[in-house]
Amino acid sequence: MKIAFFVNDVDTERPAFTTTRLAMSAIRRGHDVWYIGAEDFTYDVDEEVRAWATAVPKRRYKLAETFIKHLRGDGCAVERIPVADLDVLMLRSDPAIETGFRIWAQTAGIIFARQALRHGVIVLNDPNALAGALDKMYLQLLPEEVRPLTIITRDSNEVKAFVTEVGGTAVLKQLQGSGGQPVFLVTPSNRANLNQMVEALTRDGYILAQEYLPAVATHSDRLFLLNGEPLRYRGKYAAFQWMRSEDDMRSNIHALGEAKPLKLTDTHFRIAEAVRPRLVQDGMFLAGLQIVGDKLIDIDVFSPGGLGNAQAFEKVNFADAVIISLEKKVSYMSYYRRRFDNVDMAIL
Repeated sequence: MKIAFFVNDVDTERPAFTTTRLAMSAIRRGHDVWYIGAEDFTYDVDEEVRAWATAVPKRRYKLAETFIKHLRGDGCAVERIPVADLDVLMLRSDPAIETGFRIWAQTAGIIFARQALRHGVIVLNDPNALAGALDKMYLQLLPEEVRPLTIITRDSNEVKAFVTEVGGTAVLKQLQGSGGQPVFLVTPSNRANLNQMVEALTRDGYILAQEYLPAVATHSDRLFLLNGEPLRYRGKYAAFQWMRSEDDMRSNIHALGEAKPLKLTDTHFRIAEAVRPRLVQDGMFLAGLQIVGDKLIDIDVFSPGGLGNAQAFEKVNFADAVIISLEKKVSYMSYYRRRFDNVDMAIL
């Protein structure tokens, strides 16, 4: 299998990243692996998409640190490859960190991956669906019963009315952004500062205000879905709990805190089942759910991270499960290509 991982920048990849674990698993299973950054694509005059791709040598990497050292130039060759020759292109960039002069990089993977899709490359997650998930509005497409009460606006008066409606306590975020972006907790004691909070957030666009869920004060739960189902491998589920630092309102793996084991409950499975149809429909192969109490407060469909935390607690390599699923997809694709010359591969 020939697989490439699209990332923001090859030079900023780190040993702890989930992408690193996926790439190491693919190599260990005998596959050819490349990394492609946001600057590396070319649409050529012959209407083929090519990329300057970093080819990772096939060796049994025991340490992620060694893998990253090779990836950054010590042992890897940069090749100009036709993207159509790939079996799988995994989109693993975080568009929210591409700001300022790199704003163009937010959609680079989506634009060129669409062309790869036309040539029969398996692209995951689906670039057409990702184009509609570039902000937190995607969460609002999921069933209402699993979402907290939410308003999206730039009007401070509407934010104030919402805060009053939900009892005086609410969480304010940017509509566009990832877990590393600022999050404000509005309470009756600091409501006098609400105008300043709104002003700070509206500098970059719309505000997403959510009802406050008491459990967020201490933790959130991270659950991985694969093909719309809770990711399970060797009888273990890929999930963990993120304990929030007392001085950081954000309750996710981008914030200060500590990962702990998580025992899944009926609530986790109910939420996963509720969102499954939409994720399958949209071709969201790998997704990360952020759950607080009985509500889904965020979903990561671009570069769900933290798989290493789940692996550390459950003592199984969940990255292998992801690569095995890709192997099956490639096998199915090869089978249908042999049987149907004119089949539209994008529907498989």
